[in-house]
Amino acid sequence: VHLAARVHVMDDQVDNPSALYRLMNTDATLNIARQAAEAGVKRFVFVSSVKVNGEGRATAYRETDTAAPEDPYAISKWEAEQGLRQISTETGLEVVILRPPLVYGPGVKANFLRLAHAVKRGWPLPLGAICNRRSLLYLGNLVDAIRLCTEHPDAAGQTFLLDDGEPISTPELIRGLAGAMGRTPLMQRVPVRLLEAAGALIGKRAAVARLTGSLFVDSKAIRSRLGWKPPFSMEAGLKQTLAELK
Repeated sequence: VHLAARVHVMDDQVDNPSALYRLMNTDATLNIARQAAEAGVKRFVFVSSVKVNGEGRATAYRETDTAAPEDPYAISKWEAEQGLRQISTETGLEVVILRPPLVYGPGVKANFLRLAHAVKRGWPLPLGAICNRRSLLYLGNLVDAIRLCTEHPDAAGQTFLLDDGEPISTPELIRGLAGAMGRTPLMQRVPVRLLEAAGALIGKRAAVARLTGSLFVDSKAIRSRLGWKPPFSMEAGLKQTLAELK
């Protein structure tokens, strides 16, 4: 099971991020896969990213969609996927590719953590007018899907998108976080265009886009082909995530 990667970095400061992503996420992955095949390993489960599908649209992503990676991170993951399929053809190594959306759980960082802290502190959030759809995946559900893909005979050679279930909007996520804390969220209905304009002014266009835009998946393939059902509800996942929040 291969999860190691240079993850998506906002405001990357390195001189050549594309080369570093390719070194860590593509070349290293394919090197490990070749050594695994030579050592007689039967199956290689690779955790990729939904960003291979794209950066979001008005309809759900599916495994059959044409890949549309946009940034160096997503491109490096897509190149790794292609290389793994070639290694599988050459060696017989069974490859399973998983493309999760945003994964949350104990220890979560970045925007999810900042949002959780804002809710906990009772800050009024100008996000009440957002009407988007985003897929999330609790860490426990990701682990369960990985476990199944190491064992199930029908997983070999497949690519699967994962999520907790129905996509939710940013305001629904805020209400879910607040509910898990026993709080009442404070949200103001600021027009999305104003949020986007403010994000552009302060150099946070990408961060605002993640709060206002949609990115959701159709995970029927792994459910129907492997009989997978997420063992944790989003409500349970949020409670576990926030249990350690300081």
